[in-house]
Amino acid sequence: MGLFDSVAGAMLGKLGGAKGNVGQVALDLLNQNGGLSGVLDKFKQGGLGEVAASWVGKGENMPISADQIASLLGNGQLAEMAAKFHINPETLSAQIALHLPGMVDKLTPDGEVSAESGNILSTLLGILK
Repeated sequence: MGLFDSVAGAMLGKLGGAKGNVGQVALDLLNQNGGLSGVLDKFKQGGLGEVAASWVGKGENMPISADQIASLLGNGQLAEMAAKFHINPETLSAQIALHLPGMVDKLTPDGEVSAESGNILSTLLGILK
């Protein structure tokens, strides 16, 4: 992992209130799926578009379950990510379910995915302003 990944992962962890490596997991998830727009598209394709849209919008964030995360990501991607952080896939999917809604919410403070939302560095710098 490069310096940017480490810094961005740490920042995402602080934004989501996550502990340990959950920020880095979120960054990996975003990077592997084409950024924030790609992740949101994956949720739409998986039948969870309304849930993901609630995280972007200005209203209440709808919850997502660990089982829904596992189903959406698939066993292969989830197991690969869990192995990187030396945790089991069930723990990882539970942590993603717990923290992803808040992270997406903070990455979209205006209630919409902007053209810069795909650029994690720009998004993080915008949050810090």
